[in-house]
Amino acid sequence: MKVLICSDSHGRHANLVKAIENEKPLDMVIHCGDIEDGEELIKEAAQCHLEAVTGNNDYFSELPSETVFMLGGKKVWLTHGHNYFVSLGIERLKEEAVRKKVDVVLFGHTHRPFLEEQKDILFINPGSISYPRQIPRRPSYVMLIIDDNDHWKLTQKFVT
Repeated sequence: MKVLICSDSHGRHANLVKAIENEKPLDMVIHCGDIEDGEELIKEAAQCHLEAVTGNNDYFSELPSETVFMLGGKKVWLTHGHNYFVSLGIERLKEEAVRKKVDVVLFGHTHRPFLEEQKDILFINPGSISYPRQIPRRPSYVMLIIDDNDHWKLTQKFVT
């Protein structure tokens, strides 16, 4: 299974469409929020399932604010993260992940890539595909490959 994980496109979807075109064919696109309209554009470009949540700037979206789903045998919690104050750290996110008994947390909001395993929970923030804040400021996303044996391979990617 081939999955593109992104966040914080903020209505500027050109980089996301470019990443999708570079990575096709895809089985799924996961967007961690702050899409700011464009779900249909993303689905059309990717031609696969889109799993997405709202962020703090998705005022009129009908997407859920968070969701839990199974992916490659792992229980995944998808949230933008702003309601858990991720800009200050992931402590509240970690507490909620333990309560939800998830294996993986996908989040955004900080516009900075983050990948860390804590308490047997994998935390993934792909950074922002449109407005990166890490140094150097390069639009980023994560590619996830899940093989037939349910092994996960994560690769941080940059839009060039």
